Amino acid sequence: MSKAFTREPDAEADDSEQPEAAGLPAGTRNYITPEGYARLRAELLELIDVERPRVVDVVHWAASNGDRSENGDYIYGKRRLREIDRRIRFLTKRLEIAVVTDPSVHHGRDEVFFGATVRYEDDLGEQRTVTIVGIDEADHTQGQVSWISPVARALLKARVGDVVRLQTPAGTRMLEILEVSYPQARSTSSS
Repeated sequence: MSKAFTREPDAEADDSEQPEAAGLPAGTRNYITPEGYARLRAELLELIDVERPRVVDVVHWAASNGDRSENGDYIYGKRRLREIDRRIRFLTKRLEIAVVTDPSVHHGRDEVFFGATVRYEDDLGEQRTVTIVGIDEADHTQGQVSWISPVARALLKARVGDVVRLQTPAGTRMLEILEVSYPQARSTSSS
């Protein structure tokens, strides 16, 4: 039988799903908060130190049971290893190009920069609060938006009281900035 019919897909072919700079406009930096960087690093270490060795053990055990072609543990384990390896490569590349930016340096300012929590009101009278973070840490359900999102781009560099224009698929919206806040700097002294 030809090797072409029995060979599993290469892990490299699966890499197209997560390019190195997925979601980043060309020529921009991958800004991330210290907390976001720590979360990505913790996920990477968990995959390398815990998850991957556990799955390797399962695959090794399953392979020792004989016929691999119908061995569900072996087939699933190999697939899971490819997923883990893909995620490890992605996280490694993202952490290598990350620019850790501490938003607490802007504490007390009323201008919108990376890391700001902004409360604004749109032209329909709806108030929203968003925190501008890196693309790898944005979570819309937590009110976090990526710094490259349209709403963040509209808000960046504006000040409290400013009205900015947000272009949406439904048309232009006007947003009035009501409040801007930043986290306080952590004290590093051990008194």
